[in-house]
Amino acid sequence: MNKSYSLHKITEKDNCSFKEAEYSRFKFGDKFYAEKFAEELFDGFVAQFKDLILSEKDIVILPSPYLSIPTASNFLCYYFKKELNSFLFKNGKKACIESKIYRNQTYVTDYGNLDFEQRVKLISNDTYYIDRNFIEGKLCIFVDDIKITGSHEHTVNKILDQYDVKGDFVFVYFAELINKDIHPKIENHYNYFAVKNVEDIVSIVNSEDFQYNTRIVKFILSLDDKQFAFLISNISRKKSNELFHLAISNNYHQILEYKKNINVIKID
Repeated sequence: MNKSYSLHKITEKDNCSFKEAEYSRFKFGDKFYAEKFAEELFDGFVAQFKDLILSEKDIVILPSPYLSIPTASNFLCYYFKKELNSFLFKNGKKACIESKIYRNQTYVTDYGNLDFEQRVKLISNDTYYIDRNFIEGKLCIFVDDIKITGSHEHTVNKILDQYDVKGDFVFVYFAELINKDIHPKIENHYNYFAVKNVEDIVSIVNSEDFQYNTRIVKFILSLDDKQFAFLISNISRKKSNELFHLAISNNYHQILEYKKNINVIKID
């Protein structure tokens, strides 16, 4: 079984059913909106898939693939899991378990402006690993924030086929582009709606519910000298140190485009 669910359907370019500014802040690490979106997403999902959830003995939940630095969708998945476990508890069922697909990313390009073929080509050089034995025969719920071209779902299905994983798979999205006449670059319209300059990034990093994710780490490490100096001088030493350790944990210090800024904040 392979099913898909999305809460918001994007059918008009200029008429969005969710608040773009909230979504943009979520994509850049504001967990307040990750929790808000997860609660809304679960309510919609369980209304449609209640019988399936309650009929399953073992449920595995997985965010979009990453190596060391979580994606924004990982935080969406975290809060979605809390809602799901509360629902399972109320119905006398055992809690779901979490797994992940490990991903070694090979590019620095922001693919929010790319079409399906370009996205698939870009991520085809990435390497992935999934624990087949851990998820075999279970209901697997893959949680992601948005489906634009379907390249993510295509890649996950390819990985499942590669590892010959048997089970029931449900792909769950906060939003989905339904109208294919709208160019996929609308994704970056949503991503950067509340992020126009480095000052906006500083505001998010210093907010109460902030936590680094892949997108904002890559964005910061790509800043020019002046912008990067401004950011570092306007965030705490603790957050600067956290940025450094996350960057090297993902081997970003071996990527030319990121190396210079990482060396600026390296810890002696």
